[in-house]
Amino acid sequence: MTTTTTEPPRLVRVEEAARLLNVGRSLAYELVRTGRLRSLKLGNRRLIPREAIEEMIAALTDEQGSH
Repeated sequence: MTTTTTEPPRLVRVEEAARLLNVGRSLAYELVRTGRLRSLKLGNRRLIPREAIEEMIAALTDEQGSH
């Protein structure tokens, strides 16, 4: 019996990134616009690499830890 595990997509839409970061869609777009959240443009879509979300979480954790 073979089990298949599906990997999560490596690129997610801004709305999904907002959900993963537990922030609103507007704030997620603001983070992209200001460069705090790395993104890629693919056609008309703006996509966020999952590793960029992980990097942002790590950066926020570091900021919180230093206060």
